[in-house]
Amino acid sequence: MPAAGSAPLNPSLSDLQSARVLVVGDAMLDRYWFGAVERISPEAPVPVVRVSREEERLGGAANVAINVKTLGAQCTLLTVVGDDEPARSLRRLLEAQGITTVLGSDPKLYTIVKLRVIGRSQQLIRVDFENQPEHEVLQQMLADYERVLPDHDAVLFSDYGKGGLTHIPRMIELARAAGKPVLVDPKGSDYSRYAGATTLTPNRAELAQVVGPWRDEADLHRRAHALREELGLDGLVLTRSEEGMSLFEKTADGQPTHFQVPAQAREVFDVTGAGDTVIATLAALLACGMNLRDAVPLANRAGSIVVGKFGTASCSFEELFGKETA
Repeated sequence: MPAAGSAPLNPSLSDLQSARVLVVGDAMLDRYWFGAVERISPEAPVPVVRVSREEERLGGAANVAINVKTLGAQCTLLTVVGDDEPARSLRRLLEAQGITTVLGSDPKLYTIVKLRVIGRSQQLIRVDFENQPEHEVLQQMLADYERVLPDHDAVLFSDYGKGGLTHIPRMIELARAAGKPVLVDPKGSDYSRYAGATTLTPNRAELAQVVGPWRDEADLHRRAHALREELGLDGLVLTRSEEGMSLFEKTADGQPTHFQVPAQAREVFDVTGAGDTVIATLAALLACGMNLRDAVPLANRAGSIVVGKFGTASCSFEELFGKETA
């Protein structure tokens, strides 16, 4: 494993504030209903929850956008929503976060909602509202993408497999032709649709779904480099939970190389959304002109910060770099 070089110069707050990241993907609204459980329903053997409090939070690609914005960079979210009440809630929450939106509207589409009913601090049920967007709306989304792409320094695709990234091969092609770094949080077992991206950020389970289980570290390296080569990636970033993060890339003369960043020891409260923080941090740093090798340790640190918080969280500039004047 090659040793890290000299410490890179971290971006200033003003560098990040001038960086522009375009987040494209499946945005969701996370809803929580909290209440007391005091009896069983006479209609069926299920608990009755008397709801006393409701919460709404941004999820999916919208949570990734929050992470970009919290770090200090400018962010635009391009997604498709329905013409319904959840879409209006999503728009309101995004505006409150200062995130620019390009929201395609499909009247036949349910804005993705994940409703969780919680009683006695236990999640009792999750109800999902979703369907697939229409072809015409996705074509308009591609046109919107081409229109806003020149105004951004990096592109981040957040794929949750909900149909909003049907045209991702063409989107990646356009971004790379324009010289923009492209980062993908992948989904599913077919990664060929992400060919030509700068980097993908699968976790261990997601990578194993594509390359198969590995016997040992050497076997993992062989499989990861083969995938990186097959897809034409600059680098493959593997998030490994308690094992930190691995970057698989190649040297200037084309030889495969591996850079391992160990996990930072800290108490883990909640891993929810840590992957969103990692890829958002990478995108913001690449938008500032930093390379992958230098950005990965910082993204790893950002991920370790958010797992020390309860619930879906994000990492600020001050938490990652310390206080600084812009």
